[in-house]
Amino acid sequence: MIHPLDPRTAPGSTLYAARPAEISPAEWRARVDLAAAYRLASRHGWDDQIYTHISMRVPDRDNAYLMNPYGFRFEEITASNLLLVDTQGNVIDGTGRRGNPTGFAIHGAVHHARADAHCVMHLHNDAIIAVGALKQGLLPLSQHAMRFWNHISYHDYEGLALSAAEQGRLLASLGNNSAMLLRNHGSLTCGRTVAEAYVLMFDLDKSCMTQLAAMSASDQLVQPSDEVLHQTQANLALGPTPDGELEWASLLRKLLREEPDFNT
Repeated sequence: MIHPLDPRTAPGSTLYAARPAEISPAEWRARVDLAAAYRLASRHGWDDQIYTHISMRVPDRDNAYLMNPYGFRFEEITASNLLLVDTQGNVIDGTGRRGNPTGFAIHGAVHHARADAHCVMHLHNDAIIAVGALKQGLLPLSQHAMRFWNHISYHDYEGLALSAAEQGRLLASLGNNSAMLLRNHGSLTCGRTVAEAYVLMFDLDKSCMTQLAAMSASDQLVQPSDEVLHQTQANLALGPTPDGELEWASLLRKLLREEPDFNT
């Protein structure tokens, strides 16, 4: 169904109008969505200078995904300046530009292992790093956090370099979950769409900020019963269709108004 307010489908929308002739419509749509995710992450303060990444599998190419070129801030990302790489970390767009090797290691491993992980977000969010450094990790203290109850992974920090052996351990830590705290390091979410990975990251970040605020105010924390947590988590769990579609359409409208160069 065409929604008159969804810039991805609305008649006359300029969202995808700048597509170069040499890039397929499917890849260009992925590029525009991914560039939007970078700009939105920058607005939240989720960027860490030039050192974190959001990647998107290219819909019409095997073993290829898009991510930011090394040295660009999130606010500088556009649909056309994203890198095209393979799951082994090789830049295959013919430009000779560089990517961050650690980013290739994390994103390439997840894209290769998880068919459902079309978009992978790896960030260094302040609140998530702090909660990941707590022994108890994320607690179900807010409704946002309850969606992750018993459905979030943890991976212990092993240093800056991500070896092939650690790639395997990271994937084992992630399992079938769509969100993970990288202890002493950052966050990871993966989604069937950019929208799904983004809303998961939004909820995870808000969950951690809320937990830190509650813990700083008192050590007398109130947690719902396991029965309520089971019910709430089931209600908020990901379903058969990707989450975040309505939210994503509204966010794209905002970017088209305020940062109209992201889709160029």
